[in-house]
Parts: sequence; structure tokens; C-alpha cells
Amino acid sequence: MIEKRQSRREAVSGHKRELILDAAKQIFAEEGLEGASLRAIAVRAGYTPAALYFHFESKEAIYAEVLKRSLASLGGAVDQAVDRAKSPAQRLKAAAMSFFRFYAENPRDLDLGFYLFRGGMKPAGLGHERDETLNAALESALRPIAEAAVDLGASRQKANLLMVDCFAHATGLLLLLHTGRIRMFSASAPDLMERYVKDQIAHLAEE
Repeated sequence: MIEKRQSRREAVSGHKRELILDAAKQIFAEEGLEGASLRAIAVRAGYTPAALYFHFESKEAIYAEVLKRSLASLGGAVDQAVDRAKSPAQRLKAAAMSFFRFYAENPRDLDLGFYLFRGGMKPAGLGHERDETLNAALESALRPIAEAAVDLGASRQKANLLMVDCFAHATGLLLLLHTGRIRMFSASAPDLMERYVKDQIAHLAEE
């Protein structure tokens, strides 16, 4: 009986936590990290501000959890694509393109990761420890690019630079895609990303 009550309490607590995170994601999208408040998140979730403190210590902690889940989904998408690839060249392409496609299909997650909600791009942080954890999760999602490059014969240093270059290229195209600026050039962001990746693989094969 005690175990059942404990299990029920945990289920209720987990449900409340999910409602809070769903509400927070909406508020962050509308107001940004700086403009959001615990009160607004609580109202959207249907709770009092005091109830939020039972689950999270601050709005930064909530934002970090929302972003952590987003990065976990990104990492899962990349891993799934890489697992289906056989050769190093296929793995590099799968890793880079799955990273790009995840954010192409989930623009709010791109906004979340770059703190682009309301107010534009500017430096932001959630505290040193949280930032380190989240940065590590992002790097983990990108790491298969570097690993595939090493398997193609690149040095570790060059592979890491390629990983950063792929990240920069992908995010640049994603910003053009989601802002509609890509239409100025009558170009396709996915096609440009795929061509870029193909060129990088060809360069590695030539060396």
C-alpha cells in the first residue's frame, strides 16, 4: 500500500513537472529568457509560483531543463542516422545532415539553443555548471562528425575543426532558412548543406 501511494505521488509529481516544462517552453518562446517570469510560467501551467519552486529553483533551471531535453532529442536523431550508415563517408554525411534536418524541422529548438526568443541573438548563460553540461550535450551531438572525419584519415585537430565548421555552416543556413532570407537567393538550404558536406568528404578523400 505504501509503495502504491509513493508510486502515485511520483506519477503526479512527474505530470506536474511536464506541465510546467510545456508551459515554460511556450512562455520562453513568447517572452525570451529575460522577459519570462516564474509567475507567468506558473499561471500558464495552472499552478502558483510557490508550487514551481518544489520542482525548480529558478527560471534558469527551467530553461536549462527544456534545453537539455531538446539537445537529447537532437543527439538521439543524430545517433539514429549514424547507426544506419556503414562507411565513414556515409557516417559523416548522416551526422551532419541529421543535425541540420533536426533544426530545420524544429525551428523552436534552434531558437531555444541560441537564445533567439524575443530580443535577438546576444550572449546568454544559465550558470557555469548548467552551461558546461548543455555545451557538452551539444558537442556530443556533433562529435560523430569528427569521429567520421578521423576514420576518413583526418588528424584529430583537423577533424575537430571540421566539426566546428559543419556546425557554423549548418547554423548559418538554418538562420537563412527560418528567417526566409534564403529566398533572396532562390536557393535551397538543405541542398546547399548537402553540397557542402559532399565537398568536405571529397576534400578528405583527396588528402
